[in-house]
This record gives sequence, C-alpha cells and structure tokens, in this order.
Amino acid sequence: VQLQASGGGLVQAGGSLRLSCAASGRTFDAYDMGWFRQAPGKEREFVAAIRWSVASTYYVGSVQGRFTVSRDTTTNTMYLQMDSLKPEDTAIYYCAAKLNQLWPPRRPDSYPYWGQGTQVTVSS
Repeated sequence: VQLQASGGGLVQAGGSLRLSCAASGRTFDAYDMGWFRQAPGKEREFVAAIRWSVASTYYVGSVQGRFTVSRDTTTNTMYLQMDSLKPEDTAIYYCAAKLNQLWPPRRPDSYPYWGQGTQVTVSS
C-alpha cells in the first residue's frame, strides 16, 4: 500500500483547506483509512477516519462539525475538507490505512501504512 498526502498550506483562521490522500497498491474495500496530525512537541493525534466499503466516518471531538472526511472509490482518493480552521489545527497531517478490524480506528499504532505528511499552518 502506498499513500500520498497533499493539499496542505498556509491559511488564515476561519479559512478552509482540502487535503487529499492518493492510495495505491491494492483494492481498499477491506480497509479503514484515517487522518492524523502532529504538532511540534506533541504526540500524533487521531483526527478522522472512514471505512472504505461503506463510507462510515468518525471524528475526534475537536474537529467534529468543522472537518469532513470522504473518499472517491473511482480514484482511490481520500479527502479531508477542513473548514473554520483554527490556529490550534496547525500541524503536519498524515493519512494512514489499515485493515478494517478495530472501530473506531483511533489508535495510530493500529495503522501499518502511512503517507509522508503535509503541513497545515493556520495563522491568527
């Protein structure tokens, strides 16, 4: 499995960004895919996840109602639409994939496949 994250950038507070994660290497019907983030000096944090086969979603409370995770099965791409961004959303964002066993899939150590990360910076 190969994952390629993109779409990060610099945005003002209240703005929006859309991250993409292009997945390849196999079919993903039996997978969950997730977004994580890591700010300087902090541990990697779960943000959102989607069960590929049925598009069930799950979010950490701090982004609920502001972020939306989705997927396009025709292009094997996962998205994270981030609205109403806050300075505390600043971090490197990673996408990850794992077989769909544990739900909700919040634990970083349950994901064996990771993308390279994309920087999101929200200015106040």
